[in-house]
Amino acid sequence: MLDAPARRLLAPALDRVAAVLERAGVPPLALTGTGFAFGAAACLAAAGGRWGLALALWLANRLLDGLDGPVARRRGATELGGFLDLVADFTVYGGFVVALAYAVPGARLACIVLLGTYYISGTAFLGLSSVLERRAHESLDCEVAQDGRSLRFVGGLAEGTETVLAYSLICLLPAHAVAFVWTFAAAVAITAGQRVCTAVGVLRRPRTSPAADPTADAVRPSFHRRSVRSPTS
Repeated sequence: MLDAPARRLLAPALDRVAAVLERAGVPPLALTGTGFAFGAAACLAAAGGRWGLALALWLANRLLDGLDGPVARRRGATELGGFLDLVADFTVYGGFVVALAYAVPGARLACIVLLGTYYISGTAFLGLSSVLERRAHESLDCEVAQDGRSLRFVGGLAEGTETVLAYSLICLLPAHAVAFVWTFAAAVAITAGQRVCTAVGVLRRPRTSPAADPTADAVRPSFHRRSVRSPTS
């Protein structure tokens, strides 16, 4: 829900930093890998109850994730970069929840429910993204983010910005982790429902024949087609 305004707010600053990194020859995959290392370290710190360190590492992970996309666009984004970026994000998101369950036994049931909602929402997200990619030449009545990310996103209640805020609040106020996790799990569940409803609406419609559309070849999946990386996640 907050991703679009957050991107508009942060994009100018991220682009300026990305220009410096691009001139220095920093490859975007190095930023993705370093960001993943910070994210993994944040999970370990959370598991050990070192919440201040976990917060710092988590924010560093998010910062680098916000920079690899702009750098990739300047140097020539690839589908491999977008794929690895997405896998890294999902791994850190889930890893933090596992770490929290280890550090706060009272939050374990809430963490299990959150992981379940992540699973459903992620499945709906990836399935819907694939459908929207195949139907990119059609006029669809759903809000699809055209923001340079590797996959086609449909807005929902819980997106990347909400995840940053939720995990940050947990690190700042670990005594209230149970309430935060239950609340965020509910938001992710609602997001999953939104994506399923959108997918049902799209799939109920007769598909326009690609042969009748002059742009059909342009949206056909290809291992050699370039894609763009996410400026933030």
